[in-house]
Amino acid sequence: MDWLTSLLTCLLWLAVATTAAFGLLMVWIFLRYVGIIMRIFQEKPIFIIPRGEPLPEAEDVTFPTRDGLWLKGSYLRGQRSRRRGVILFGTEFGSNRWSCYQYCRGLLEAGFDVFTFEFRNCGDSEGLPDYEPLQWVTDYEVEDVRSAIRYLRSRPDADPRGIGFFGVSRGGSAGLIAAADEPYIRCIVTDGAFATISTMVPYMQKWVSLYSLRWNIYRYLPRWIYVLAAQMALWRLSRQRRCRFPSLERAIAQIAPRPLLMIHGGNDTYIRPEWARELFDRAGQPKELWIVEGAKHNQAVQVAVEEYQQRICQFFLMHLAGQRKTSFEPSPAVMPA
Repeated sequence: MDWLTSLLTCLLWLAVATTAAFGLLMVWIFLRYVGIIMRIFQEKPIFIIPRGEPLPEAEDVTFPTRDGLWLKGSYLRGQRSRRRGVILFGTEFGSNRWSCYQYCRGLLEAGFDVFTFEFRNCGDSEGLPDYEPLQWVTDYEVEDVRSAIRYLRSRPDADPRGIGFFGVSRGGSAGLIAAADEPYIRCIVTDGAFATISTMVPYMQKWVSLYSLRWNIYRYLPRWIYVLAAQMALWRLSRQRRCRFPSLERAIAQIAPRPLLMIHGGNDTYIRPEWARELFDRAGQPKELWIVEGAKHNQAVQVAVEEYQQRICQFFLMHLAGQRKTSFEPSPAVMPA
């Protein structure tokens, strides 16, 4: 049995050495690269943020958050005598509440009411001191969506059946996370939604050669190493910025059986279509993914134009208004699961 004892001893020491090596690797990554990841993570992309003009027919609203802020919103009534449903709209990063019109024009014409609002530290909404919003979703944006839902439930004309949600980019991501445990949201449309870790990791793998002379080694590291480094950076940022970065990867799996339509630009260079597909794969049925060829980030509404309005109307007519037949026939661009 001496040989067995020797073998077990060798395996034990091998396990200890492997654990120690892994621990040293994590310390090295933390000391050498986490600061770089944090700096890049906080850089804001350069793109044109659409902002709309006030609509005189809108009902202006001020509503509270649970942490004591007051947010500004506008309630737009549908252009038909009979309301077909209520839809909460989540704006993209840095935009104002009036930008909703270019996305929701068809919904208003179809008879849906739309409630749009501005996140904290944006537009006319109250700002949280010492908080600088980023393009990434934090628990603050999720709380703002939940506050908007509470407001809609408190209105005298609240729809007891529930509401739909339609969000763009960061607004869509925040809405998905809020909807995960909010059954009042019956169905969801997003355009350009993205998860934090799933977006960070491909960028880290791509640009590691710029920050390390040993990039030929790092390129062969398994993906979970990059995930762990990203999580370490987010942990430090959470403490530094006094907020959390919730996981959309986990939240989207909790949407089903409520219907989900994800829209994404086929030429999106910020959030690549394959990353959107990976996020889409995490969702349960029923779900659809529409990749709009030729559209960049948040530009599908300008590329597809009328088809964009028709698809969104069809989705909410079916899943919110309960109308099973529409005049619009989907083309092969829609990718059912």
